Amino acid sequence: MSKYATTASPYSHQPQSPQKKSKTLVVGLTGGIGSGKSAASDWFAEQGIDIIDADVIAHQVVAKGSATLRKIQKKFGDWVVNEKGDMDRAAVRTHVFTYPEALIELEAITHPAIREAAKLQLAASTSPYIVLSAPLLIEAAEAGLANLCQRILVMDAAVDTQLARASQRDEQSVQKIKAIMVNQLSREERNKHADDVVLNDGNLTDLYLKLEPLHQSYLTLAQQLKYAAD
Repeated sequence: MSKYATTASPYSHQPQSPQKKSKTLVVGLTGGIGSGKSAASDWFAEQGIDIIDADVIAHQVVAKGSATLRKIQKKFGDWVVNEKGDMDRAAVRTHVFTYPEALIELEAITHPAIREAAKLQLAASTSPYIVLSAPLLIEAAEAGLANLCQRILVMDAAVDTQLARASQRDEQSVQKIKAIMVNQLSREERNKHADDVVLNDGNLTDLYLKLEPLHQSYLTLAQQLKYAAD
């Protein structure tokens, strides 16, 4: 694991298929709430790197009229859909918090759809490398998104910093933010899974200075991976 720079092989995090190596480097970007994932994503996008956002995909796959939403409706009942035909997210959220087994059943439907949508977006990308951003990239192992990545980049921040940023950004209560953090890995555990860690404890200028050498290293690794796959 490195901090702010990377010198390891592009195969540090194993590609999805040992038989057919991908020609494109995929960097999985993750971190706890308030760690700065969005700021990092925005910066990589400004460098011309394609960003695949698992949160955006998660909303898209359950859009009105989608096959995934129909499966959820069939599994749980018509109450999951509101009068406009959209998924009633508040009702579904309350249900899975009340019945933990329901969350497992829900994810068994949504995770494969999210993975397939991510794979399609990866295949369509034309940037030198790709950033796959997912808050629960490591936690949601069954979704299989981490297996689509060759490297894992973790945005790290002290708990107090996470709380302060998240409460200012979303105007959420500290109690609600702590409840979200309970469902996420601890800093120490998350960092164990990382190939690269950026300690985002300063301002945006500090963050960008730490991301720049990583970007250059990823460009180099992307070239190595492309040549190795040819």
